[in-house]
Amino acid sequence: METFGARLHRAITERGPLCVGIDPHPGLLARWGLADDVDGLDRFTRTVVDALGDRVAVVKPQSAFFERFGSRGVAILESTIRQLREAGSLVLLDVKRGDIGSTVSAYASAYLDPSSPMYVDAVTASPYLGVGSLAPMFDLAAQHGGGVFVLALTSNPEGAAVQRARTADGRTVAQTVIDEISQLNRGADPLGSFGLVVGATIGDTGHDLSGVGGPLLAPGLGAQGAGAADLRTVFGSSLPSVLPSYSREVLSAGPDGAALRAAADRVLAECRAVLAAR
Repeated sequence: METFGARLHRAITERGPLCVGIDPHPGLLARWGLADDVDGLDRFTRTVVDALGDRVAVVKPQSAFFERFGSRGVAILESTIRQLREAGSLVLLDVKRGDIGSTVSAYASAYLDPSSPMYVDAVTASPYLGVGSLAPMFDLAAQHGGGVFVLALTSNPEGAAVQRARTADGRTVAQTVIDEISQLNRGADPLGSFGLVVGATIGDTGHDLSGVGGPLLAPGLGAQGAGAADLRTVFGSSLPSVLPSYSREVLSAGPDGAALRAAADRVLAECRAVLAAR
């Protein structure tokens, strides 16, 4: 069985280091001239999939923007996942789940079990009940060749109060998360299946990412304020592991499919230039 890390490495090699989010929030739907309803959601997501599904390495649907429409929205999410898989993109579902015991096991089954209608290549997860609480998610991902991206250093200003707090051994909470994920990836080649989320807007992190061995998802690019050049400051010598993530910067170019592709090509070229200069 091929690991998620191996599939991601191949996808980046073939399609380039880019993740594009599908974040159909009301403002974007309005910008596209679509109603803020299930039909608007469906048209929006189909347009994005048709434009980018066969050319972007990773597509990251934000589950909340589908869930807000109830069961019909979740049905569209399931369909979007299937369409992206058929188009050849890896699907990273942005759900940021985290819990303990049977509940985190249920989350794992919902997203990382091939028998689930919402089965995806990888998910985002929150470690703030302890990284160890996510063990059922890590285990199921490993069993079925999936991936998990764990929050470490996020772009929102509120995050620092928790993530940069010091633990009893002097490390920050974020560094303990980084170190535990690094252990999960030990020995993986060419890339581990367990990644971290590190915001592109946070500047010099003051944290050691050099031993992670897995992908570093970098949201916050584009409309949130960071540019591709900021990746050098944030990631330094860890640039080879970075997966830049854009959402509104690309999606705002729609609804024209050619314009969406041009926007994705532009940000990919910017990221390639930075990552190649590492």
